[in-house]
Amino acid sequence: MKHTPHIMIVDDSPEIRNAVGKYLEKNGMRITKAGDAVEMDTKLATGQYDLVILDVMMPGEDGISICRRLSSEGTLPILMLTALGEEMDRIVGLEVGADDYLPKPFNPRELLARIKAILRRSKSPKQHAGKLSGRQIAFSNWILDTDSRRLISSDGVEETLTTSEFKLLTVLLERPRMVLSRDQLLDLTAGRAATMFDRTIDNQISRLRRKIENNSARPRIITTVRSGGYCLAADVKETS
Repeated sequence: MKHTPHIMIVDDSPEIRNAVGKYLEKNGMRITKAGDAVEMDTKLATGQYDLVILDVMMPGEDGISICRRLSSEGTLPILMLTALGEEMDRIVGLEVGADDYLPKPFNPRELLARIKAILRRSKSPKQHAGKLSGRQIAFSNWILDTDSRRLISSDGVEETLTTSEFKLLTVLLERPRMVLSRDQLLDLTAGRAATMFDRTIDNQISRLRRKIENNSARPRIITTVRSGGYCLAADVKETS
């Protein structure tokens, strides 16, 4: 039986919830709506979801706080809706774990396309891990178990990776010591081209560095190559 994606729409505007929900239902998705964080938490606890569409500006707990909390608790993909021109909201959203963002007002077809792209990337850990699926990969002083997504340091510290962080790390591990541009990384991780002033990759790299580098201000594992992009500057090997 074909799986019907179950999408949670969290927005304090009934008009947006209803319009987006109706459009997505017409395109084969199952929809649950919530007007705030409290209603969202109640419904998340009683159902299984494939993705959350999350508005930034809401009364009570705002979208940034919700995104940070959901990302720390698990790997449920998050697409954030931001006010037009509020670039800082988009940057912060990506920093705290959002998989993608879309500024309002938006074209419903673009929203649908972005949802489908996120769902393709988040179907299973094996799809995220690509060639590294089912293996334990050692690099620097870390070991990544690509099935469980556990990232453990040599002294036993374990880091939790969001969906987007895990995908980005596996893309880099597949190509050690190779310089990859922001456009290439965005294509490999998100299946889309960068737009002008797109900071998605830069923010995801920053989040990863804070988790795996001894000093994220002077990174030695994921290095920046001027006018080039980023490079995993470490040997990579499969552990026994």
